[in-house]
Amino acid sequence: MLHFKSKGYRVFQVVNTIIMILVIFITLYPVIYLVAQSFSSEAAVSAGKVTFYPIDFTTATYKYILRNNEFFLYYWNTIVYSVVGTALSVALTAMLAYPLSKPKLRLNKVLTPFVVFTMYFAGGIIPNFVLVTQWLGLRDSMWAVILPPAISTFNFLLMKSFFAGLPEELEEAAAIDGMGTYGIFLKIVLPLSKAIIATMTLFYIVTMWNEWFGPFMYLDTKAKWPVSLHVRQLVEGANQIEQGSTAEASNVQSTLKSATMVLTTLPIVCVYPFVQKYFVQGMTMGAVKG
Repeated sequence: MLHFKSKGYRVFQVVNTIIMILVIFITLYPVIYLVAQSFSSEAAVSAGKVTFYPIDFTTATYKYILRNNEFFLYYWNTIVYSVVGTALSVALTAMLAYPLSKPKLRLNKVLTPFVVFTMYFAGGIIPNFVLVTQWLGLRDSMWAVILPPAISTFNFLLMKSFFAGLPEELEEAAAIDGMGTYGIFLKIVLPLSKAIIATMTLFYIVTMWNEWFGPFMYLDTKAKWPVSLHVRQLVEGANQIEQGSTAEASNVQSTLKSATMVLTTLPIVCVYPFVQKYFVQGMTMGAVKG
């Protein structure tokens, strides 16, 4: 059966397509420019000749970075922080969101606003620093990076809404069969929550992978830095290549930042396509019921 498309609808399709192409171009151009710059020569970058594709193609910058043992150390630190932090954050968020998604919980009307309050009013940098370094004694440790951002209020609300939308009949049937609260949560609720768990995993791992301010405040030992803090130091010029270094180092100075940022963002770009379908499903289902 043929469907007639009006002239106005065809105009809308054309305009919508043009707008989407412009949005895609605006979104992708910084990434394309970054990659092109990382594969270009130092002279071409300094002269401002690089736009969409590399000029005087070279891999000297990547060879220099990959021979730098410090970069792999920072990279390994980031992997550890991201994996451990994401696993802990998803677990804690789920354990907080599930009971608070039940209206029958007596303190629900008190605890939920208390958690939401933290999304609008933070403690501040100085109180957080005192709490982490002096009261908890976590300064210069992995937990100083992982524990403060362990639970995101926004992610908590998404997961809480998702849990509230699950059929209560399933939990009631499991309870009738003699299953306890923890058994229902582990064997019924979590297997039905793969979409929101994948969404939370993506949110938390991106946050942990890009986190630099927490490590900047709490980590004194440079060997414990994540790669994001190393990139930040490069961008801010605090870790510039010293004068009198090797000729190879001076040749990659202008492209070092770009190549480092490409290598830093590459894992997240590779992971996202595999969780995209769960991400969309989790976002839509988690927004149905508040």
